[in-house]
Amino acid sequence: MVSRMHPVPAWIRELPKAELHVHLDGSLRPETMLELAVDAGAALPASDARGIAAALLVRDARNLEEYLDRYRITLALLQSRDALRRVARELVHDVAADSTRYVEARFCPALHTPAMTEAEAVDAVLEGLREGEVATGCVARLIVCGLRTLQADVSERMARVALDAASRGVVAFDLAGAEAGHPAKEHARAFEIAREGGLHRTCHAGEGYGPASVTQALDDCHAERIGHGTRIAEDPALVERVRRERIPLEVCVTSNVHTRVVADPAVHPVRRYHDEGLVVTINTDGRLMDGITLVDEYATAHASLGFDADALRSVARNAARNTFLAGAEREAFLDRFENELDEHAARYPADREHDATLATDDAAQAHPETERP
Repeated sequence: MVSRMHPVPAWIRELPKAELHVHLDGSLRPETMLELAVDAGAALPASDARGIAAALLVRDARNLEEYLDRYRITLALLQSRDALRRVARELVHDVAADSTRYVEARFCPALHTPAMTEAEAVDAVLEGLREGEVATGCVARLIVCGLRTLQADVSERMARVALDAASRGVVAFDLAGAEAGHPAKEHARAFEIAREGGLHRTCHAGEGYGPASVTQALDDCHAERIGHGTRIAEDPALVERVRRERIPLEVCVTSNVHTRVVADPAVHPVRRYHDEGLVVTINTDGRLMDGITLVDEYATAHASLGFDADALRSVARNAARNTFLAGAEREAFLDRFENELDEHAARYPADREHDATLATDDAAQAHPETERP
């Protein structure tokens, strides 16, 4: 599925990671798509896994809206409980292969009706995530999304669906979809429902639209994290606010190149944000649509943006500290994660020339087995 852009050092492969921003319907295995297409009677753009991976890889989009158009293909395959459960389970296996210890997958249940109810869609995904967690040890939780392009009452319903499943693994509400012409403030009531119910909030902003979108997410929607936030650099006062208030950014470098938010990974502002003390995390967004793994994204940060071992350990720590886990579960996870980071730092101190370990791991190119023995 993945064509690696860089040889990947062992210290990046082995670095413990947490992923806060990955879309379930953008992260299917091509091999699985072939099987699901038969079950669904759906047409695919190619007849083999390699062809599907190439067809779904978004390199020719002119903007965010064209990038999102590919999701119509995957959504057509996810109109059954079994399909959602399988894809969720496989996603956990796939992220675990990146040394990922925690993942928050996200999706919009409204896109799976009338094949099932929205609650049934959530239950199917949660079941798959639990199965993946048991098999791999990677803690897996769910974020329920509303969509900017749907009516506000749909987002409000999604917030209530999320609250109903909060005790079973839903940790947050999000607003996704095309930004331009679809302001987040129109969905403010959905965020208020989540907030009143004690549910965490994140919001896509500053990707397909400028800094005003981020300000709306913070002020009108009370978002605790920002999905992407790439364009906050256009407003120095907003950069300072995000730094001062320690608002985590769910950065997706390759995705931002594919949506034409930035021209090249080397000019992505995430390095500047990190150096100026903003809380940055690195994520995939869509493993299928962007043709990447989380290992690839960390390798891109190293090769194209100069993040060394200490900097990437800091990024990984940011992600672990800004999950939406709570209470004793959060504390236990952080203890384990910090211990792993300490062990990693002992194996790969900052003053060592890590590039001596450069070697593409052919085994990591392949997907792990769906089930472990």
